[in-house]
Amino acid sequence: MNDKLVFLGLLYFVQGIPYGLQSSLLPVYLRGAGHSLTRIGFTKILYFPWVLKVLWAPLVDRVGTKRRWLVGTVSGLALTCLSSAALAPEAHIWGVAGTLLAMNTFASVQDIAVDGAAVGLLKGRGELGLGNTAQVVGYKAGSVFAGGGLLAVIDVAGWSWMFMLLTFVYAGVALFVWGAPVLDDESIKQADGSRRGGQGTEALRPWRVWRKLMAVPGTPWTILYVLTYKLGEQGAVTMFPLFLLDHHMTARELSFWNGVVAMGFSICGSSLGGLLLAQFSIGAMMRRVFVLRTISMVFQSSLLTVLEPSPLMKGMAVLSMSVQHFLGGLITTLTFTTMMHCTQRAEESIQATHYSFLATLEVLGKLMFSALAGGVVDWCGFQVAFLFFLTLSAGTALHVWTATFTGTLRETQLKEQPK
Repeated sequence: MNDKLVFLGLLYFVQGIPYGLQSSLLPVYLRGAGHSLTRIGFTKILYFPWVLKVLWAPLVDRVGTKRRWLVGTVSGLALTCLSSAALAPEAHIWGVAGTLLAMNTFASVQDIAVDGAAVGLLKGRGELGLGNTAQVVGYKAGSVFAGGGLLAVIDVAGWSWMFMLLTFVYAGVALFVWGAPVLDDESIKQADGSRRGGQGTEALRPWRVWRKLMAVPGTPWTILYVLTYKLGEQGAVTMFPLFLLDHHMTARELSFWNGVVAMGFSICGSSLGGLLLAQFSIGAMMRRVFVLRTISMVFQSSLLTVLEPSPLMKGMAVLSMSVQHFLGGLITTLTFTTMMHCTQRAEESIQATHYSFLATLEVLGKLMFSALAGGVVDWCGFQVAFLFFLTLSAGTALHVWTATFTGTLRETQLKEQPK
């Protein structure tokens, strides 16, 4: 089991690096250069490959092996970083954007392969909880490494050396995956072999695959859930740091408190989620955590009325971000576990595609709202916008609460009870 967790955690770690570079570096850089919140929000378009990955998921699911796809995509990330070392962000802002777009493309294809490997490797509720913890924590640790640690590298050594460091990181991971014995697991080999059987032609008939995806029990509810569960939270997480940048914190302070400390709390929340899943039903946990998230958003919204800088306000802001990220990390682990529960009901030949489909919709829900949140704030101001975010969060909590008593989450709880 430890080998599985290390393998999955490392691959999700390198997936989180492009997100950390984009989410922590670009917004602060563009805001400092005087760009509007609307324009900053539209930089989320660089995440678009994550939305499109469902289109080529059937190809990854049926052509080649997990090892080849993983080695190929991680090697592609290494080569992209190597070519990016020659760029200077001040003079080549479009080149930097192209680099992040390419990194997101390779990372999104890698995600399909590693998700398929995880579905085959993880068995039972205990392994699912720990495996999804490795996924979420690994991804966020990569984000913190890129958004916090690499900022220090830039200050000391410059942009080029930062990308040279990333080149060596990705090259080392590619070599590790090439020789990883965990991919010799019998379930992975059987899944790869079955896909190369008589079902390869279905990759050319995607409508048949989509019908199979929608027929998996619990899929319709899960689709609605992953599209909406982060809406209010994503607006607050995206815009509150920029409010602080406008009124209370410098870019360096914000990079530390939001890019390192708050993300550290997010990792703690994700880790705790995996441990709690081994002890409690997922429905009962989700019911309580979603209510706590709504309460934390009420507290954060109240801070928007304070415009004068003060140490007390900074402390309250850091507390608010930390709590929000902690609960967000906990919810993310619960969500990805719910998605994997649903995927394991599908037949083996479409499991990676099914999980990638749900993961794509999860990204799409967050991406669309993140891109629009800046426009909402520019149009009606921080206070009214955060009232809207709070309403969305409360609606999601009600949706989850209902499902734990009458819907999909109630079925999950009943199945988890000992006979």
